[in-house]
Amino acid sequence: LNKLGYETLIAADGEQAIDIFRKKSGSIDLVILDMIMPGIGGRETFYKLKEIDPDVRVIISSGFSEDAVLADIMESGADEFIQKPFNIEKLSVIIEKVMNRQA
Repeated sequence: LNKLGYETLIAADGEQAIDIFRKKSGSIDLVILDMIMPGIGGRETFYKLKEIDPDVRVIISSGFSEDAVLADIMESGADEFIQKPFNIEKLSVIIEKVMNRQA
């Protein structure tokens, strides 16, 4: 992502992601969120990020394509879903699509 010109912040787990987002939410344009993470998982992390900023743009990443939790998150305002495994080209297209949407 850095090679594509994006500045990135990396979190090791859901708690760290929430903490980083809380501290820097005004300067974060997009979150790429894995559903399976250590500690707080993707679902809880997603909802906490939405509490901090209801307009946060989120791309959900998962190795599972059909999941009730995933469907719930998508219906609750996640912007896009990307199935793992994926390559940088596919991710780049999805990022561009999300970033070009009107807020």
